[in-house]
Parts: sequence; C-alpha cells; structure tokens
Amino acid sequence: MQLYKNFCRETIDENGSLIDFELAFKDNYNFGYDVVDELARLTPNDKAVVWTNPDKEERVFTFADIANLSNKAANVFKKYGIQKGDKVLVILKRNYEYWYIAPALHKLGAVIIPATNLLTQSDIAYRVNTANIKAAVCTPDGCTAEDVLAVASQPNTLETVFVPRRNVFGAVDLTTEINEASGELERVETKATEPMLIYFTSGTTGYPKAVEHNHTYTLAHIITAKYWQCVIDGGLHLTVAETGWGKASWGKIYGQWLCGSAVMVYDFDKFSPGKLLRIMEKYSVTTFCAPPTVYRYFIKKGMDRYDLSSLVHLTTAGEALNTEVFDRVFEQTGIHLREGFGQTESVLMLANYAGIDAKPGSMGKPTALYDIHIVDEDGNELAPNEVGEIVVYPPKDKPQYGIFVSYYNNEDLYSKVWRNGMYHTGDTAYKDEDGYFWYVGRVDDLIKTRGFRVGPFEIENVIMQYPNVLECAVIGVPDSDRGQAIKAIVKMVDGIPHSKDLENKIKTFCNKRMASYKWIQTLELVDEFPKTISGKIKRKDLREN
Repeated sequence: MQLYKNFCRETIDENGSLIDFELAFKDNYNFGYDVVDELARLTPNDKAVVWTNPDKEERVFTFADIANLSNKAANVFKKYGIQKGDKVLVILKRNYEYWYIAPALHKLGAVIIPATNLLTQSDIAYRVNTANIKAAVCTPDGCTAEDVLAVASQPNTLETVFVPRRNVFGAVDLTTEINEASGELERVETKATEPMLIYFTSGTTGYPKAVEHNHTYTLAHIITAKYWQCVIDGGLHLTVAETGWGKASWGKIYGQWLCGSAVMVYDFDKFSPGKLLRIMEKYSVTTFCAPPTVYRYFIKKGMDRYDLSSLVHLTTAGEALNTEVFDRVFEQTGIHLREGFGQTESVLMLANYAGIDAKPGSMGKPTALYDIHIVDEDGNELAPNEVGEIVVYPPKDKPQYGIFVSYYNNEDLYSKVWRNGMYHTGDTAYKDEDGYFWYVGRVDDLIKTRGFRVGPFEIENVIMQYPNVLECAVIGVPDSDRGQAIKAIVKMVDGIPHSKDLENKIKTFCNKRMASYKWIQTLELVDEFPKTISGKIKRKDLREN
C-alpha cells in the first residue's frame, strides 16, 4: 500500500516528472506509529522484509510482524531504562533484527545511531563519548559485542548492551527478552521536529562528524524511493548497503515502506557478484540500487547470464558513474542506470529521476525538495559549464526538509557549512545548459595544474574505458612547472600482470582522449587502495605517499 500519499502533496507534469512536492504531517508524526503500525492495520499480511543469507536460511516478515516485534522490543528497552531522547548505538550488519529494532527506538523517541561492525574499540569509544550513548544493540556475529562490552567497562555513559540470538556474558539476551515481552505499547508522544537518528560520517579527514536528523527525515525519503528508485507497490527492492551506513536509510526501510515496497535483505559478509545476482534472480527483485563498483563487478560476471526479467529499474549512487559502466549495464540488461547524488547530511538532492531523460555520467537535476546552485569561493553563482561548489538555498516560504538539523555537539562546524545563508556540500560540479549537474570532486580534491582547475573524475572517467580497469583514483602531486602534476593510480581486475608497458599503454590511451591540460603525467598500478571504513578511496593518503 502506498501510504506516502497521506504525508505529502505532489504535482507531476505530463511526462511523470515531479515538479513540486510538499510534506504534510501532524506535529507528533512518528514513523514507528504512523507508518509501521498503520501499515500493519491496513495491510497486515503484506511483506515488509524478505531476508536470507549465504547459508540459505530465510525469514519473511509481514507488517503485522514488524509492528508486533517493534512493540515487544520497545517494551524491553523501556524495562532497561531507555526513554525518549536517549542515544542507542545499533550495530546489526544486515541482521533481520534491525527492521524491528529501528522502529522500536523510533516509537520510544530514542535516538538511533546505526554503525558498522567494522568499528574498532577506539571507534566505538569515540562515538559513545561524542554522543553520550546510553545503550547498544550488537550483532550476534563476530566479536562486536565483546568490543562494545569492553568500552562499556570504561568510565562513560554506556550502561546496557543488548545482543540477539546469542548469550554473551555481561549483555542482555535480547531475543529471549523480546519473546517474553508484551506486544502492547502505549504511544510515546514525540514531535516530528525532535531528534530521531544520528549517523557518524566516515570522512577522509578528521574525526567523524555526528549528523543528526529529526523524524521528518523518513518522509523526505519518499522522493528517494518513489521518483528515483521507482519502487513498485507490492514489489521487492534491494539496496546493497549494510545497516550501519546512511545508504540503508535511503534504500532499506523508510521510503520503500512508505511507497508500498518490501525490502530484500541478503545478509552476507563477503561480497560475491555471482551470489548476489542469483539472489536477485531467485527472489524476483524488481528494483535495485548499488554503487558503481558493484555494477562493475556485475558487468565482469555478466548480468545477461542471469534471469533478471523481474527488474524494471536500476539506480546508482555513492561515487561518480563512469559512462562505460552505464553503457555496459544497458547492453546486458536493457535498463538505463539512473544516477543520484546526496549525502549523509541529506536525502536525495540530485537525480536522473522519473520523467526526465537520463544523461550518462550526469548526477541529474535537483529534486523538488531542493533549490541547488553552483557557486564560486565567494558564494557567487556561476554560469553554465563553470566548476564550483554545490550549495543549497533554503526555501523562502516553507521549511527545509531532508537536510540534517545539526552536527551533534559541534555548532561551530554546523555554522561553517551553513555560512552565507546557504548549505555548502563540499562537493564540486558544473551545470550544463540543460540544467543537468556533472560531478567533479570534493572541494579539496580539485587539481590546479598550469592555471586550470581539473576534477579527478574527468580523468577517471577516461581511465575506466581502458579494458580490465577495476578502480582508479586521480590526484594532484607537487610540480615545479605546473603547480600540480596529474597522477593516476590504477587497480586492474585480478589476473592482469603489472608492467611498465601496461602503465604506458593506459597513459597513452587516456591522453589521446583528453585535452592536453588534463594529460596524465605519471601512472602507478596498485593491488589495493587505502580506503575509509565505508569503502571510499582515501585520496589524502594517496597524496601523502
């Protein structure tokens, strides 16, 4: 059921393109009560989650199941003193518990802090101390629970650790407690504008920032799901993301349920393109979203070798999309990839969304929630095809939804990104004559060579056209004549031997296809890239080596 219609007013043109969108909700809106419980009342037997893992275990949860289990979990948390405003760290990978733990915490008015199981003890301690976290829910897999308990033994605010499906000394047996808890829950009154969720970003420099969203964040993802991912009422959507990352909120719960789609969860640890494609084939996934890297592996595996006839829409985000990937995916599936852009601090900002023609390699156009511009270092708007920073102008006559409400406990940093009355994304791009935005790079990643400003992606896009290139990164390195010289670091697919001859061939191939000021001066082949905990290439580390 497409419950989203209860929470918004939308205007659509003759092409099906969304041209105006306004949220409409009660002051006490809460996703747990007003979406999950309402879906359980109206369509109790509709699928909410289809879960499986590499061991071929399977669990299917209806909305009635999610409503009941979230009530039970909320009552357990209440029993252990968790109440409105308390911060709760949730490290559940792709474990099925996440899909009723999150609504349970929303119902209580607690602030959920999803995190990856890749965190070290020091990472966990940093989050606990920064956000004054009171409790944690940990995956039964691996040693995460032990690490969290070790942090809890230190002087800090962390009082209680919950672990499902496993008895861990010092932790609460969450599964047993939920089984014994009541399924009746009295509504806890929350305001739509009160804090609901915090994500710690995985930036390439400095300590992670605590990005805080309120309850309206869930509704702002209607556009993400309905007009970009194009999820189907009664369909099955799969987004490749672990629940510790912001992409899970984009593609694994809020907008999908609001728009009537169940979510497919493949609970894996080691990525295998073949196994994931078989899951999509077996469960007849209808819509799919993943970063370009996943599609690159799919292309090598051959998407056309699998029965993906149920697929109707494909989207990608998380890194810039090379046109080579776009073309090959279309060749193998007959579906055009549609790229989108947003941040942990926002919902979908730019997209090749429904109703407009997708331009390969472009991030698309602004969604109906945002007034987006390209400006120079002084905040002046730039002409088409000039590179500058992506900024958001707040609306003049209505609230701005979907953008974070604070960096928790860091007002100075929040004020910095909202300087001059606009939100500075820190990402650079240019806008063409048709209003499409084209990604260039992070502000700090721009290369200044021979008086020109060059974005790494412009060159990376060409490198990816060379056969058997899997990943690449382009950086500027000091050069006495140019200011900066352009260096490319390239990872080939497995089995391709490294050689000086191959380096020269790639460099020659690329330089023949680019303006001379973009030419690669040096090229290095590597086996692996230094990456952030979320899998992004650490360009800063590359520049320092």
